[in-house]
Amino acid sequence: MARPGSGVLVSVNGLGYPPQNLARVVVWEWLNEHGRWRPYSAATCHHIENVLKGDARGTVVLGQVDAQLVPYVIDLQSMHQFRQDTGTMRPVHRNFYEPSSAPGKGVVWEWENDSGSWTPYDMEICVTIQNAYEKQHPWLDLTSLGFCYLIDFNSMIQTNRQSQRKRRLRRRMDLAYPLIMGSIPKSQSWPVGASSGQPCSCQQCILVNSTRAASNAILASQRRKLYGGATGSPGATGTLSAVRQSNTFAGTANNIQHNNIGAGGEQPEPAGHPAMSMGTVRGAIPPGVPALPVKNLTGSGPVHPALAGMTGILMCAAGLPVCLTRAPKPILHPPPINKSDMKPVPGVNGIRRKTKKKHLRRGKNPEDVVRRYTEKVKVAPDEDCTICMERLVMSSGYEGVLQHKGIKPELVGKLGKCGHMYHLLCLVAMYNNGNKDGSLQCPTCKAIYGEKTGTQPPGKMEYHVIPHCLPGYPEAKTIRIVYDIPAGIQTTEHPNPGKKFSARGFPRHCYLPDNEKGRSVLKQLIIAWDRRLIFTIGTSSTTGESDTVVWNEIHHKTEFGSNLTGHGYPDPNYLDNVLTELAAQGVGEDTLKE
Repeated sequence: MARPGSGVLVSVNGLGYPPQNLARVVVWEWLNEHGRWRPYSAATCHHIENVLKGDARGTVVLGQVDAQLVPYVIDLQSMHQFRQDTGTMRPVHRNFYEPSSAPGKGVVWEWENDSGSWTPYDMEICVTIQNAYEKQHPWLDLTSLGFCYLIDFNSMIQTNRQSQRKRRLRRRMDLAYPLIMGSIPKSQSWPVGASSGQPCSCQQCILVNSTRAASNAILASQRRKLYGGATGSPGATGTLSAVRQSNTFAGTANNIQHNNIGAGGEQPEPAGHPAMSMGTVRGAIPPGVPALPVKNLTGSGPVHPALAGMTGILMCAAGLPVCLTRAPKPILHPPPINKSDMKPVPGVNGIRRKTKKKHLRRGKNPEDVVRRYTEKVKVAPDEDCTICMERLVMSSGYEGVLQHKGIKPELVGKLGKCGHMYHLLCLVAMYNNGNKDGSLQCPTCKAIYGEKTGTQPPGKMEYHVIPHCLPGYPEAKTIRIVYDIPAGIQTTEHPNPGKKFSARGFPRHCYLPDNEKGRSVLKQLIIAWDRRLIFTIGTSSTTGESDTVVWNEIHHKTEFGSNLTGHGYPDPNYLDNVLTELAAQGVGEDTLKE
């Protein structure tokens, strides 16, 4: 589907402008870490335009119009947004749309994110959606815009064509974006001494130009403060030459060497984008000046991002060479895969498992369970019961609190496999406080008696082989596991019965190498899933959210092509570690034989 009414950006001087005597709606946008231009709100754009009319080289304080944007300012001369508390800089630009388009009418299209709040679409997508909506199309395919989503206007649902994940969307009315007429005077051109050539839009050049932009902005500010006006004012000639422009990145973006960005080897040189050696670029630097690297401006390095960002700005302003690097992004998913390329896992029956609310047998008599796995001790040793902390030669601490026919408070039992001893009444109390699934777990050594089960909510587990290899396993294909658990209501086995629980980040994709050991891990994970041991309901250690589905002490690899988060490959010890974790839950090779 063609892109109707897409914005047109004319980048002659950093500030785009519409043709002469032609009305256009202006939308200010900032570049996020994924290379997408995200629009500011209409109210923010009106504020920026008002400041622009008064001083085209001024600074816009975004907190004056939106309290959530208090840390941010925009330098109109460098066309960059600067976050004052972290030092993060992001390019901004000025885009134009038809007055009859969505921003001109104040129409905003939004999708519901995992936290239940609403996120606006990119403006070009919003314009496309509104055009299809006005033409009364029943649905819209966003594939032509680079997104594998299908929008159904009847149900107001967005569907991911790969994962089939559905999200709600909505259309709401807001303030219309500012309408302007004519062109902007050339006196507002920027940057100082910039080439008129078309700049490269690759991520490395964007980052380098960000620092160069900040450097020139600082220099221009110095000129205004030192000489009280424009650089061409009388009396300033000759003296201004003492304040030199940074030559760290002299020339256009086409003279910048492209470093490898992200994981995955060398990045091919774009056509028409010749590379120069860094020695050539640094040829204008006086000899003896050290090259001081400022790394990971996105905050993943050991240096605080605000310190790294300001160091880069000051070094560049002083004419020192700055080596900039960007933290690589994790590769979470493999390339797109056709369903015909997904194959069953060799040696594993089926491709899907489901759990239901009453998946396991219940109603085991506590006394019967305790007696099944213990034997009575005639003469109790003079040591503590680690459940009630009373001496074994004394009565159980649960005497008077818990009463069961046939189990006296002074009776002591020894667990069959590990030999640890406890009051039988204490073991009954421990069982009643657990999942009541017919199993016991020694509180001292964690040995499991019977079949341990968990409190995992109902859901679905799928698994198949995909034709891609994991880092560290070049000879093997990949087993992909997809877990999907919907939100629901907690039951009596959960922390807050009757209360809703959330399920963030589902479906969750996990990866194993398709070799003998990887298939063994998968088989044991299937058993753990059937026993409801993979997930539980609790408090998220990453977000702090309570009453949500969380992992249950069996680690999974959710990062496909890298290991930047610690949840990916290569990790030579992972398969052994996860087998140990499964064994701690009572799942092992002997379970497979059974």
